[in-house]
Amino acid sequence: MNQEIILKKCNQCGALIQVLKNCDCKDCGIMCCNEPMEEVTLNDQEASFEKHIPNYQIKDNNLMIKVNHVMDPDHYIEMIIVKTDTETYIKNLKPEETPELTYPLNGVTTIYSYCNKHGLWKTEVKKGDKNG
Repeated sequence: MNQEIILKKCNQCGALIQVLKNCDCKDCGIMCCNEPMEEVTLNDQEASFEKHIPNYQIKDNNLMIKVNHVMDPDHYIEMIIVKTDTETYIKNLKPEETPELTYPLNGVTTIYSYCNKHGLWKTEVKKGDKNG
């Protein structure tokens, strides 16, 4: 089954990493700037008027993904992540880019978006869905 993605962020410098296998040791963790990095929690409700949750349509066996979000220099979608049972694809974005991605539809898929101010959001692609 498709596992949730794990991201950790440094509260000092803002570094962001994807964790492939998390450490379960007590008092252990990934360090940055001499502090443990904190796990980014998944949001489940809209935090502000901007849209954070990725939208999708299925066309010609592809996911047409779009995040309806501002792309200002200080507030933007940093990445769109597509996760299937077998792979994870990350598209990093810059403020001047449009938060869109076309990705082949294959297997159970979860789409994430990461906002530099409001964190991590997700949408599940529903089997047999024609539009998201």
